[in-house]
Amino acid sequence: MPDNRTIEAAMTETKPALHGVHHTAFPTWKPKSTVRFYRDILGLKVRHAITAKGWGPENHPDFLHFFFDAGNGSTIAFFYYVGTAPRPDLTGPRGYLGTARHTAWTAETPAELAAWRDRLRKHGVNVSEEIEHETIRSIYFRDPNGYALEITLQARPLEDVDVRDAELTIAAMCETFGDHEKTATIEDMWRRKGEMVRALVGEAL
Repeated sequence: MPDNRTIEAAMTETKPALHGVHHTAFPTWKPKSTVRFYRDILGLKVRHAITAKGWGPENHPDFLHFFFDAGNGSTIAFFYYVGTAPRPDLTGPRGYLGTARHTAWTAETPAELAAWRDRLRKHGVNVSEEIEHETIRSIYFRDPNGYALEITLQARPLEDVDVRDAELTIAAMCETFGDHEKTATIEDMWRRKGEMVRALVGEAL
C-alpha cells in the first residue's frame, strides 16, 4: 500500500503536456512511387531526410528515413530499408483491420473536400464518395503502399455534450470489456452506459 507521502506526491506531480503530433512513420518498399504520391499528387513538401549505414544491431539494414510536411507543423515519414524484401502484411492489409490504421488530414470547407476528391481521381487514385458519420464527412483512399488515408471535414464543432458523452462511452467500454473480455457484447456496454446516464440524471434532479 502506498503511504500518504506517495499519494500526496502523485497528486501534486506536474504532468507534462503533448503539443500535437510531430510525425507518423511507416515502412515502404516503393520509395519512388511514395515520393511521387505524397510530393507530386498530394503536394506535400519534402522536409527532411536521414540516411544511415545500419542502426545499432549488426543485422539492422541500411535505410533512408524521409519526411513530408503534413501541415500545421506535423510530418508524415517513411522508412526505406535497403535490400530487404517487401512485407505486404505490414504495408497494406485489407479489410477492417487494414483501414483501422490510417492517417487523416483536415479539409476546412465542403468545397475543399470535393476538390481533393476530384484531384485524386484525376491522378488515377481510387477514392470513395463522401461519407458522413456523426460529426465528420470524409473521403477514403490508399497510397501506393496500400496504406489507408482519409481527408475529413468537421461537419459541426464538438461541444461540451459531445465530450461528456465520449467520457461516458469510454468509462462504460473500460468497465465492460477491460482488456478484451471475450464474452461481453456491445449491448452489454450500452446497458452499462445507460445505467451511468440514469445515475447522472437522478443526481441532477
